[in-house]
Amino acid sequence: MKRACSPRIGVRRVYEPAEPGDPPRWLVDRVWPRGLTKTAAGLAGWAKDAAPTTPLRQWFGHEPARFPEFRRRYLAELRAHPEVTDALVAAAREGGIMLVYAARDETHNNAIVLREYLMERMDG
Repeated sequence: MKRACSPRIGVRRVYEPAEPGDPPRWLVDRVWPRGLTKTAAGLAGWAKDAAPTTPLRQWFGHEPARFPEFRRRYLAELRAHPEVTDALVAAAREGGIMLVYAARDETHNNAIVLREYLMERMDG
């Protein structure tokens, strides 16, 4: 079950500016977003290792039809290596985080799946 209204973990495209009151922004992509400077990104951190592996990311290719299988594989990767999300969990517990990503598709991307996994970890 997806919890869209949790105040602890938000999701937004990295190209969208932070809004007043937003929690710290964490980039959750393995590759740096094109055309964006580190200053403009306004990040608290870059959780590169929490992003999908390169082979999984390339296989997915942002094709919505592959999203259910991508989600299953990515969750398996995260569950096999929970330590890669420890900093995100700690930051979320301290006052919330905004997961930011570069993909154009706002409903079929790794940040949506990562948020789901982080909420699992925090509830467990």
